[in-house]
Amino acid sequence: MFPDFNQWSLPLLILVVQGLLFVGLLFYRYIKFKNTSDLLLALILLLTCYTQICYTVGFMGWYNEFRTTKINYFLINIGTAIAPLIYLYVTSVTTSKFSIQKKHLWHFVLPGLLVLYRLTIYGYDLMQPGFHETQNGYLKIHLDEAYVQAIFGYIEPALMLIYLAFTFQLFFNYRKKILQYFSNTYKLELNWVLSFLILFSVLFLYGTIQDILGAHFMELGYQQRWWLNLLTAIVTLYLGISGYFVNANKLNKLSFQFNPSSDAIPESSPESAKSSSYSQEEINSVIHAMESEHCYLNPDLNLSELAAQVGLSRGKVSEII
Repeated sequence: MFPDFNQWSLPLLILVVQGLLFVGLLFYRYIKFKNTSDLLLALILLLTCYTQICYTVGFMGWYNEFRTTKINYFLINIGTAIAPLIYLYVTSVTTSKFSIQKKHLWHFVLPGLLVLYRLTIYGYDLMQPGFHETQNGYLKIHLDEAYVQAIFGYIEPALMLIYLAFTFQLFFNYRKKILQYFSNTYKLELNWVLSFLILFSVLFLYGTIQDILGAHFMELGYQQRWWLNLLTAIVTLYLGISGYFVNANKLNKLSFQFNPSSDAIPESSPESAKSSSYSQEEINSVIHAMESEHCYLNPDLNLSELAAQVGLSRGKVSEII
């Protein structure tokens, strides 16, 4: 009977409902503040929640009660869409004034074609006699499950691996630049982005191993695959909570623009061997900012802000310190 609240369906139901709550909150914050990163994170969590909903209602007895449900036509390979969304999310967090442009839509050509293909075979099967008495029609069985899904079994993991590799590279390059400019000021936000990437990598690795085992070594039923769905639901909820309360949008508001030739002298340059170019008055201004104004108590203090406060260049403040 449906609904059947049991040890398989209830944990997923609770986690998915809470995950969808944070999807709604992120969408609301995007509408209010127009932060593109909120929109992208909401879409990522929405897609992961969608797959969990399908499994949740399955464990609640939906497919046993309603044998002719056509859900299989709409269970697309969401990894083809989540992979570029992950990349664009991290890009939006680490790029100043990021906005979605037409060129970014090319990342979604494959999932778009996949949706169009599924709608096409659904429309064809819908026209066949007896379709309403069965769950899967002719093309779903003899084309999609026989050939297309086998092909996407190789395409989807490869696509996810490529996007994760590029996204990790993007993150580590950005973190290196952050540390050169701002020390450990934005450690919380950087740790959130890294946790986000690691968790999706764990889900990808778990899912890939499970698919390999199920395809080549042993038969995995719904209960054996339940653990991946439970982990995915937990990760979705965690990312929803952390992504909402950790303001990663601080990162895309940082400025890294300065003139190296006037702001700093490379250590390897012969100029660095010359005598100091700052005066005692300039030294006193930095000392005054520290001892009298206690600017070091500002947890977000960085070299650029200190330079602006004392009216000197970043390079000169760095040399004085």
